[in-house]
Amino acid sequence: MSFLPFIQGMGLGASMIIPIGAQNAFILNQAIKRNYHLLAATICVFCDVTLMGFGVFGGGQLLTSNTTLFTLVTWGGIIFLSGYGLLSLRMVFKPQKAEDKASHEMKSVKAVIATTLAVTLLNPHVYLDTVVILGSVGSQFVGDEKMAFAGGIMLASILWFYSLSLAAARLSTLLSRTRVRQGIDLSVAVVMWLIAWSLFKSMDFAAA
Repeated sequence: MSFLPFIQGMGLGASMIIPIGAQNAFILNQAIKRNYHLLAATICVFCDVTLMGFGVFGGGQLLTSNTTLFTLVTWGGIIFLSGYGLLSLRMVFKPQKAEDKASHEMKSVKAVIATTLAVTLLNPHVYLDTVVILGSVGSQFVGDEKMAFAGGIMLASILWFYSLSLAAARLSTLLSRTRVRQGIDLSVAVVMWLIAWSLFKSMDFAAA
């Protein structure tokens, strides 16, 4: 079996996952707090791997054909990402004492699971990347080569999310400094709003 489809899968998978997005921003925040960050990474990996498999093995056309479902997910993503961005922006302007107190407030396991699922599954970009785009590329392969391509993109997801989670947790002391935290929170807010805006514009364009 040729390893070329596997390498292609890893490269393409990494190019879709590594750019900063809602999942990465959330895992970064959880890792800095050391608040179930590996659990959050595991949920992201599980969701991505499942969606990638669904896309590569024929689910892309099914998703794109259901416009009603996609519209509902898109609006849910716009609302959630806008709200999450607002919460992140509020953290930038909190007084020092309140910020220190907030940094020690940990989400419960249920809250981490629910928020991670929301960040992942209420973001239509996840479906476009994992199911539609990767699925369309994966459809070019057959047999063992399709399996190798799928394995490559899945491994890219596994390596990235766990590496991000572990690295941010290891650097949590540095990343928890007031100015650094403010910069991260502001960046998270901007990322969330940019994604929400791009979703809104895509709907506006589709309607036109």
